[in-house]
Amino acid sequence: MPFQKINSEKISASVVRQIELLILRGILRAGERLPSERDLADRLGVSRPSIREAVSELSEKGLLESRAGAGIFVADVLGSAFSPALVKLFASQEEAVFDYIAFRRDMEGLAAERAAKLGSDTDLKVIDTIFHKMEAAHPKRNPSEEARLDAEFHLSIIEASHNVIMLHMMRSMFELLSEGVFYNRSVMFKQRTNRAQLLDQHRDINNALQARDPEAARAAVVRHLDYVEEALTDQQIFERNEEIARLRFEHEQERG
Repeated sequence: MPFQKINSEKISASVVRQIELLILRGILRAGERLPSERDLADRLGVSRPSIREAVSELSEKGLLESRAGAGIFVADVLGSAFSPALVKLFASQEEAVFDYIAFRRDMEGLAAERAAKLGSDTDLKVIDTIFHKMEAAHPKRNPSEEARLDAEFHLSIIEASHNVIMLHMMRSMFELLSEGVFYNRSVMFKQRTNRAQLLDQHRDINNALQARDPEAARAAVVRHLDYVEEALTDQQIFERNEEIARLRFEHEQERG
């Protein structure tokens, strides 16, 4: 007969599965410190040896890492998405910037469509809250803060799409963006015209999501990233022209 004895699951295996799901769903993020062993045992209602066993198994899997004197952290699994050699290649090739924007346009358009359909009311509240932070930051004219909130806004939409593969892939891509691999995001917020239009574009995205209009949400994302592409093209042309002008100026000074 095709029957097997049922074995009760070890407590540590239940702990492993719970932490794995938190990492998979993007709730526990790379670099985030876990509670202490005692605190984690209390929160989960298990013994400290069970926690110790679970942490050991997750460390062997490469999902957690111990840091001497600091505690247990979620491993930087995102960092392995691209090899260091490929990251350097991205940074050195201009065409990678525009391929990156095209990729974002496709993926984030889909994410916005899914978020409008599948996002919970709480997901939409998170997106709305971040947008209002963007509005509050606008008068302060702090490019780095605006860039940070911009990234959080887009990632919150991806989170609301509830696709874990897309979530981890796009977090990895945004990590490279924050490091300036594709372009310096703060450049987008230095010009007054850019800043005002970017805020309006994010407002359009947010309004479409709050109205749960998938088509409008996707279209708003596409318009936004079309604008980003155009602005970066203009910036590259400006920088090339400025370099030529600088060489002419230096040559004129040398001629006396």
